[in-house]
Amino acid sequence: MAQPSIITRDVEKLAEPTGNVYESVAIISKRARQISTNVKEELNGKLADFASSVDNLEEVFENREQIEISKFYERMPKPSNIAVEEFLEDKIMYRYPEEDDKTSEQDQ
Repeated sequence: MAQPSIITRDVEKLAEPTGNVYESVAIISKRARQISTNVKEELNGKLADFASSVDNLEEVFENREQIEISKFYERMPKPSNIAVEEFLEDKIMYRYPEEDDKTSEQDQ
């Protein structure tokens, strides 16, 4: 049986590290965006190797490597799922800009 693409999350567990579920979601969304950008750049880099200036139908249908690379990336977990797991496992470093400002003011 295929794993469900939707996982029920305990909102209180998400809110624990920050004390606020909205802050947690903001942190997770920023990390998911980072992951998505990195994966997209990696995929584009790999697919650029197959780019050719001549488009003929034989080349399009015969490029099995390109198809396999694309399928691999399609099967990868969603960036949001990866980010949530990283957050719950305390693998994401985050800080609050206000605290950085206060620290630099106290140093002066």
